[in-house]
Amino acid sequence: MSDDFYRGWRRPGPRPPGGVETEAGETLDYLCGWYRIFQYEKGHRYSTDDVLTAWYATECAPRVGRAADLGSGIGSVAMITAWRLTGAQFCTVEAQPMSIRLARKSVRYNGLSDRFTLFEGDLRDDTLFKDEPPFDLVTGSPPYFPAGTATEADHPQAVPARIEVRGTVAGYARTAARILAPGGVFVFVFPARDERVHDALRENGLVLLRRRDVIFKEGEPPLIALFCAMRAGDVPPREPFVERPLTIRTAAGVVHPEYAVVRMSFGFPPGDVAVSNFPS
Repeated sequence: MSDDFYRGWRRPGPRPPGGVETEAGETLDYLCGWYRIFQYEKGHRYSTDDVLTAWYATECAPRVGRAADLGSGIGSVAMITAWRLTGAQFCTVEAQPMSIRLARKSVRYNGLSDRFTLFEGDLRDDTLFKDEPPFDLVTGSPPYFPAGTATEADHPQAVPARIEVRGTVAGYARTAARILAPGGVFVFVFPARDERVHDALRENGLVLLRRRDVIFKEGEPPLIALFCAMRAGDVPPREPFVERPLTIRTAAGVVHPEYAVVRMSFGFPPGDVAVSNFPS
């Protein structure tokens, strides 16, 4: 694929200033539009889960002047969200020095320094954001597995991305509830069949507004789900809206037409789509 054109699709958005170079063991990869992200070649790398979290957040949030991303890692969720919400200011928090170092490089590369404040620390620390106004949108992609229940990654940077080293989804919910502006939303991703998400929301005064399961291949059960929540005091009692699942690939293994549209919405080519599935 050329840098700007692929099978009739043209890369959208402004070109970033760049001027930041990779170091040993790093790669510089496309993230959304012309934005690029620094990653360790053998460490934690951004995933479909991150992309979908950012996409769902920008679909669900009614208005965003200020956004926060919790446990932001290398900055993928926040920067995709920023690409779509061009007027918003962002604060992120990440505990791993090696991850936030990469995030700072990517922020500079993409010309986002005037829109981003990056905090290094534990998202459960109540002193974080103490001098920041509240946020219209809070995002998060918590680790999925309690310690000892899943195989740890080989690279130390990737371990906390999967394993609950510094708390659980409940910690994300607690911080989100603390820093949300009135009417703001908390959007996050978590395993579809892990019921702990409901306790995390309820115990922190949050209510679920919307949920969308994600099926990675047609015919298989959903592995993850996208959640949108709000403070209980900001919305009247109601049942959450459970949307039909989003399918990533068809049974034949090609990109599902709906996910192709999602990909294009964050400035990425649609991929090899099952064209016959499009309405005539």
